[in-house]
Amino acid sequence: MKMIVVAVPGSGKTTILKYVKEMMPEISIVNYGDVMLELAREHYGIHNRDEMRKVLNIEEYRKIQEMAADRIASMEGDIIVDTHASIKMHGGYYPGLPDRIMERLRPDIILLLEFDVEKIMERRSKDKERSRDLESGEEIEMHQMANRYYAFAAANAGECTVHIVNLRGVPETRPYEHAEMAAKRIVELFKGAKSK
Repeated sequence: MKMIVVAVPGSGKTTILKYVKEMMPEISIVNYGDVMLELAREHYGIHNRDEMRKVLNIEEYRKIQEMAADRIASMEGDIIVDTHASIKMHGGYYPGLPDRIMERLRPDIILLLEFDVEKIMERRSKDKERSRDLESGEEIEMHQMANRYYAFAAANAGECTVHIVNLRGVPETRPYEHAEMAAKRIVELFKGAKSK
C-alpha cells in the first residue's frame, strides 16, 4: 500500500512517522521534500529545502517535483510519502500534489493531519533546524483549510480516499500523545488494508 501523509509545516509529521516506523518497521517512509532537495542540489545547486521553494521559479520547481514523483513511484513495498498538500510560495498556495504528480504516484490513501493552531506554533518554536516563515495563527489555520481542499482535489486525480486525523481540541495528557494517536491511526489503516 502507498499512503501520502500531509500536514502544515512544523505540525509534527516527522515525529508521528517515527512512531509509525517503530510500530511497523517494514514500512518505508519517504520524505518527498528530501527527494526533491537531492534532485534540486544535483540540477540547480540548491542547499536546503527552505531555499528550494524561495529560489526556484515555478517551472524549475515543477520539473523537480515530477522527477521526485517518478523516483518515489518506482519504489516497492508498503510506503508512506511524507509531504504537503499545499506549499506557501510566491505569496500564495501552490499544490503539493497536482494532478500530474498524483497520476505518477497513484497512492491508495491520502491522510491529512490537523491540529490546534497553538500546538503548531509551539512545535515550530522548538524546531531550530528549519528556517520557517513566521505565520500568525490565522495564517496557519488558513493553510490547514487550504490543505483540506488540496487533499480532496489530489484524491480525485489519484482516485484514492482521504482520511482526516483531526486532533483539534483533543487534549494531550503527556508529551507526544498526539503523535502516538496519529501514528496508531496510520498503522490501523495499513493493517486494515492487509487484512482485506
